[in-house]
Amino acid sequence: MARVNYLFTSESVSEGHPDKVCDRISDAVVDLYLAADPFARVACETLVTTNHIVLAGEVRGPESVTREAIEAAARRAVREIGYEQEGFHWDLASFENHLHEQSADIAMGVDADAEKDKDEGAGDQGIMFGYACRETDALMPAPIFYSHRILHEMAKARHAGRTPELGPDAKSQVTLVYENGMPVRADSVVVSTQHDEKATTEQVEAIVRSVVDEVLPKGWIDGRTKFYVNPTGRFVIGGPDGDAGLTGRKIIVDTYGGAAPHGGGAFSGKDPTKVDRSAAYASRYLAKNVVAAGLADKCTLQLSYAIGVSQPLSVYADLHGTGQIAEDKLENALREVMDLSPRGIREHLGLSRPIYERTAAYGHFGRTPENDGGFSWERVDLADQIRGALN
Repeated sequence: MARVNYLFTSESVSEGHPDKVCDRISDAVVDLYLAADPFARVACETLVTTNHIVLAGEVRGPESVTREAIEAAARRAVREIGYEQEGFHWDLASFENHLHEQSADIAMGVDADAEKDKDEGAGDQGIMFGYACRETDALMPAPIFYSHRILHEMAKARHAGRTPELGPDAKSQVTLVYENGMPVRADSVVVSTQHDEKATTEQVEAIVRSVVDEVLPKGWIDGRTKFYVNPTGRFVIGGPDGDAGLTGRKIIVDTYGGAAPHGGGAFSGKDPTKVDRSAAYASRYLAKNVVAAGLADKCTLQLSYAIGVSQPLSVYADLHGTGQIAEDKLENALREVMDLSPRGIREHLGLSRPIYERTAAYGHFGRTPENDGGFSWERVDLADQIRGALN
């Protein structure tokens, strides 16, 4: 029997964390290519360290996406995060671009071929997971949801000029008390944030405490809640100057904070033919619609793919004992209501658009769907169709 009374912890990192700087640059490159050609192929990895930005990977797209345009997109992303520091500066950092043409062998397996009646295949083998639960209105696990919100609100205040004492690099960690399977209060909150050399510990603590008080639900903070703000006492040197960053090293932050499985593949830097990204979005979309349809209080879905093969090899559902229907019946219904081929996912969710740079920080899930198609996988417009397919 599943435990119902326990503590659970998730962490988040800000847009200025070195790994998230890399995720954003990589996704800026994805958006650059997709804006020029919705059928472009991109697999872009980024490394940052003290005043260095390095790109590597494979691309296939129009010649209009020049090396100069790629460099400009990378520097713009760093500037918008807020790095104009001596150790990492958007304009002064050196830049290396080692992107090259996509392998012809991969292209042959992935591309559709009308003459051979071959649909577009998956860009790689792999397993992808989606998850949804009733812990928050966004149908996300509460610890990761609120860890993200704390940092997102801090970043908004910094960008608005209200907290000039703070720098771009930050981390949060929220531990919640669960009773009868639902979160009821905060046991501890940890926030480490880069700050100006002149800022005092008291100033930083006051800023952080005010954000946490605003973000967490009323009544979750009480006399037993433990706060840890900059536990080392000082965080002036941060970002890529303090620690090297790489694309794809924060996949648990990107997803469900450890509350659900993860297939292991990163999202950022990949175009939507890569099922690491698109099928993970589809899995979340379906899981969220299952819960929104009232068919379960909690839903985990797994999809699996083989490179060059169109349809998933398996669809697995786990309703964690909260379901109103049998899991095997649900698995069949999900295949019926949505084409889970890479092409089907991309077309259903409108993924062949430049909508990815905004996903690079504060989570790919639990966000609000946007008018231009951003975060389309957070819609709950499939709930009625799923219910209908089960009748």
